[in-house]
Amino acid sequence: MDIKKDILEFIDDRSLVEDINFEISNVIIYTKNRNFFLNNSDLIKALVSKEKKRIEVRLEPSLLMGEKEAEVEIRKIAPPEAEIKEMWFDKERSLVSVELVRSELMLANKKEAISQIKERTGWSVLLSRAPLIKSDIVRAVREMLYANSKFRRKMLNEIGEKIYNSKFNVDDRYWTRISALGAFRHVGRSAVLVQTPISSVLMDCGIDVSNSREPVPRIDAPEFDLSKLDAVVITHSHLDHCGFLPALYKYGYKGPVYSTAPTRDVMTLLHLDYISLANKTNGKLLFGLDDVKEMLKRSITLPFHEVTDITPDMRITMHNAGHILGSAMVHMNIGNGFHNLIYTGDFKYANSKTLNKAETQFDRVETLIMESTYGGDNDYQPKKEEAEDFFLDIIKKTVADRGKVLVPVLGVGRAQEIMLMIEEWQRYGVLPEVPVVVDGMLWDVTAIYTVYPEFMNTQTKNRIIGYNNNPFLSPIFKHTVSEEERQQILSEGPAIILATSGMLNGGPSVSYFANMCEDAKNSIIMVSYQGVGTLGRTLQNGGREIDIDFNGKNRHFSVNALIYSIEGFSGHSDRGELERFVNDLRPKPRRVVVNHGEEGKTLELSRFVRKRFRVDTQVPHVLDALRLK
Repeated sequence: MDIKKDILEFIDDRSLVEDINFEISNVIIYTKNRNFFLNNSDLIKALVSKEKKRIEVRLEPSLLMGEKEAEVEIRKIAPPEAEIKEMWFDKERSLVSVELVRSELMLANKKEAISQIKERTGWSVLLSRAPLIKSDIVRAVREMLYANSKFRRKMLNEIGEKIYNSKFNVDDRYWTRISALGAFRHVGRSAVLVQTPISSVLMDCGIDVSNSREPVPRIDAPEFDLSKLDAVVITHSHLDHCGFLPALYKYGYKGPVYSTAPTRDVMTLLHLDYISLANKTNGKLLFGLDDVKEMLKRSITLPFHEVTDITPDMRITMHNAGHILGSAMVHMNIGNGFHNLIYTGDFKYANSKTLNKAETQFDRVETLIMESTYGGDNDYQPKKEEAEDFFLDIIKKTVADRGKVLVPVLGVGRAQEIMLMIEEWQRYGVLPEVPVVVDGMLWDVTAIYTVYPEFMNTQTKNRIIGYNNNPFLSPIFKHTVSEEERQQILSEGPAIILATSGMLNGGPSVSYFANMCEDAKNSIIMVSYQGVGTLGRTLQNGGREIDIDFNGKNRHFSVNALIYSIEGFSGHSDRGELERFVNDLRPKPRRVVVNHGEEGKTLELSRFVRKRFRVDTQVPHVLDALRLK
């Protein structure tokens, strides 16, 4: 397909077109004709209808108003109450990103405001939301992207050229297969390689934080060739799904990484936190800061439900997974309908305080690759209301005894759910006023939550957009970052402490635990999955004589604090939700591949699905390859 030639022939007047560039599979027409730039809707609609591609007209960069002058004009046009915070000018692509505190006020009058900005300045406009909590990471990400605008224009165009100019035939020699590189018959280091005769795409690239022997995906598999890898797709920002990604760039990968915008921001934060923690503990670094920067330069974000070609014969669509902010299930159309697969990543098939449940309606599905973290025959979690009541009772009792509550949490998802729950209890007077300590990185992640309310359910989105009613801005939350601040909290009265890591295998939660575990007045509440071999799993299994590397020394602790484990807050689907998800999935898949679960759980879920839904099920081992068609 020579789409550029088609466009030129369709427009007819060649003087209107200065250049045609690709941004992945989108087509950008650059023009020096201001009238064509401002008044092209009928022609472009007809062209889009013909080509079935997203097409946009922008003014040639040399004709743009100067950045300082343009900023003045844009501030005049934008409603003052929308509060413009920053503007990011990408001259190479004729784009200005306007960052506002209340972007919805600009969106309400978007057509008129955008038209005015284009007419007065020549710049095409993107609207973004400013973080309501100061966020160094959001600013750093945006600065990095716009500082590399020339590189990114070239990169995006090269991807598009490859998509449109490569030819392939779906014939008897065409095939597609998946290779299990990680998180098959175990949890951690998620990685699935999808291949055809002309494309190679990696879905997820995680680490196993609880496994020192085999912490990374099997990129030594014979079919994995880093030099031939076309793209990486990341489902969400937990390190077991994205933690090894910067290492690919360290080893020479030069391709793009696709994710949602929240996933990009949060995973960048987690990668930087990983480097910081490794430096503090003299741990082995899998990658460095330059590798994270290279990853970010090549990141491409996608909204939900937008079909995007990522190779000549693969297009993907992200769908809400309900797991954490920005988490996505990936629908992949291979070979123009030759085969369709869904890779769930981690998903939750139930509504939560922040997110809607995972989606189940798709155009076509032949193969489903689904997680099974709680896929065992007995893995039924208590109802959410029961879990919340139990959690509330523990806090009330501990606070009444003048003790403290430590909740080790994953940095993304669980912490924010619990913050909303506690904020609601205190707002309605169900829980006595007591400080809620949000430690370190959790606060930075929460700041990112305030940037992307459109990825949340309607109730939470409206509260964030309401600005004065934003639950994450409640004065009950106390942010700590230093060891001195932590010691002060520990020396004072009752408090609820949220800290990473959720498995008590690193991070500030271990420091809090060491300071709190020998006092019987305190409570430790585990609300996350506890990996095999972690301190959290040891405590779940009844261990009370514990050795911890604390302040550089190995110390022994006798645990007198009360230890609780509550499953009802999980961001993963329990067995009942997994069953309902497969039952509700439309259309019905022909094959179900089960991954991301301990071996027994994957086998039990596989047997049930095969018997109940009469579809072929498979539970590969790591390094297995399955031909799908």
